[in-house]
Amino acid sequence: MSSPAPPRQSRGHSAALCARARRAAGAAALGVVPTVVFLGTADALARLLGASTAPLLALSQTIIALTPPAAVAFAIEHLGTADKPVLLLSVALGGLVIAAGIGLLARRRPRTAAVVFAALEAGLVCAVAARPGSRAPDLGAALLGAVLGFAAFVLVAALDRRARRGHRGAHRGRNEGQASDPGRRALLTTAGTLAAVGALSLALGRSITVVGGAAIGAAARLVLPRPASPMPAVPASAQIAVDGVAPFITPAADFYRIDTALTPPDIAPERWSLRVHGLVEEEVTLTMDELLSLPLVERALTMTCVSNPVGGELVGTAAWLGYPLRSLLARARPQPEADMVLSGSIDGFTAGTPLEAMRDGRDALLAIGMNGEQLRPEHGFPARLIVPGLYGFVSATKWVTDLEVTRFDRAQGYWTKRGWDERGPILAASRIEVPGPLAQVPAGTVVAAGTAWAQRAGVRSVQVRLDDGDWRSAHLATAVSQDTWRQWRCEFADVPPGLHALTVRAIDGRGRVQTAERRDSIPNTATGHHRIQFTAQ
Repeated sequence: MSSPAPPRQSRGHSAALCARARRAAGAAALGVVPTVVFLGTADALARLLGASTAPLLALSQTIIALTPPAAVAFAIEHLGTADKPVLLLSVALGGLVIAAGIGLLARRRPRTAAVVFAALEAGLVCAVAARPGSRAPDLGAALLGAVLGFAAFVLVAALDRRARRGHRGAHRGRNEGQASDPGRRALLTTAGTLAAVGALSLALGRSITVVGGAAIGAAARLVLPRPASPMPAVPASAQIAVDGVAPFITPAADFYRIDTALTPPDIAPERWSLRVHGLVEEEVTLTMDELLSLPLVERALTMTCVSNPVGGELVGTAAWLGYPLRSLLARARPQPEADMVLSGSIDGFTAGTPLEAMRDGRDALLAIGMNGEQLRPEHGFPARLIVPGLYGFVSATKWVTDLEVTRFDRAQGYWTKRGWDERGPILAASRIEVPGPLAQVPAGTVVAAGTAWAQRAGVRSVQVRLDDGDWRSAHLATAVSQDTWRQWRCEFADVPPGLHALTVRAIDGRGRVQTAERRDSIPNTATGHHRIQFTAQ
């Protein structure tokens, strides 16, 4: 038996809703298409002209600078290295929503919509101009993209008005407000072509960044000299023989990346220089050729991010090649009143480092190499700072171009202004890597293993406990230096079936026990003992 046909009134209501939705989508496109043209062409032109930023990136960087510290810490803790792609996607989607709103406005108040669109373009151009290191190519690409975007806005708006004024006579009753076929085809063809041009331009800009950036090509061509002081060989006994434990030397591809740059700055080494100035007897300017000619040292050093959650992965060890900062500062001769070095990146980031930490004999480096290769762009090419014992936010400036010798009571670094600690000393920490959280393991003997670090003090011992039992000393791998992490292993026999918990803590070389107090990363890293649960079966 056939089902009854839907009532005529219901069919008419559905058709009206569909028509309304089509009209709304068409109106939204009046703002979305020109926005895609603007952002796409500006990005492609920026890459082709060798600019350092583009409107979408400049807006995202501005948002980062204005974001409250607690929100930044939350994003890093929960998103990790995905925080930047998520931000870019969010900004892009938000921009398209605003553009759609402008398109809807254009149907009713075209002049007002044009003014709003032009104002938003002007705001993004100003964001580009305000970025540190912005040059003529940056501003030129943004301005030309804005002109093309506004021209696209005027064109599609004019075609839309012409189409809507088309033949309505016999069609007015059933297609009120819809374009005639010729006018509609012209509008759709033009809008589709413009959208494709914008999207392809954006893809072109991205591909140039990936395969043709000056920094990437230059990094591949730069030949690193042999270190005057090579890194001592890492003994095999520094690595615990337990599957699942991180390698002692972290591969560059796996090394964590936390910084304020959405894309690595594009710096050719022949254009790079470092200026040392401020409270010094003699200013020093160092070029890459001069740096390569100096006696370099190579050292295994562990770096830690202040935003690393308890048990987190924002820590790694690499073989760093560079020039000792104490030697560089000795050439400048800091004045007695100085107590801080404010390092500056080409992207505007700054970090305030205790002057003493760069001169007290630790392996503080102006680094140009990592694990036997040139620095990767995302890790600071062509040069960055490494200062053992301090969190990166006060010491590890990437793409460094400026060292101002000053005082803590006169200057503040980027994150210190936003509520983080002034000096950022690293605290003892440890993590369980095996077994993993909620892992299922055979009952009986259970092997726990992981890593601990306490730069400048070293790791004296690691203690582990099962459930609420007594602390048990773990077997430690060979220590390489006080400035590198140390791996550990601990066995528990006769573990019965069921749900269990493991907890770990470290004791540093000065006898200080890792605190059990749970604390967020602001102002000086998250603290507490790492605890995981597993099931024995």
